Amino acid sequence: VQLVESGGGLVQPGGSLRLSCAASGFTFSSYAMNWYRQAPGKERELVAAITSAGGSTNYADSVKGRFSISRDNAKNTVYLQMNSLKPEDTAVYYCNRKRGNYWGQGTQVTVSS
Repeated sequence: VQLVESGGGLVQPGGSLRLSCAASGFTFSSYAMNWYRQAPGKERELVAAITSAGGSTNYADSVKGRFSISRDNAKNTVYLQMNSLKPEDTAVYYCNRKRGNYWGQGTQVTVSS
């Protein structure tokens, strides 16, 4: 199992980023996927989750209405569209397959002017 995140970077408050997580080594369409984040000095927290077919999603209260999780099972990729970014969204963002507890290496998102 391999999960590779991309798309992080430095963005100004109010800006947008789209994170991608390319999955390999398993039947991607059979698994629910998650995005987590971890800010310095804080515990890792679940940001968004999506079911295997993409029919159901869930979000942390802190990102509802601003972030959107989606997936393309033909491309073995899960996305996190982040809009209206705030400085408190600054963190390392991780892709996760809950079943089996697999993690990517993370991608840094920094929201700062």
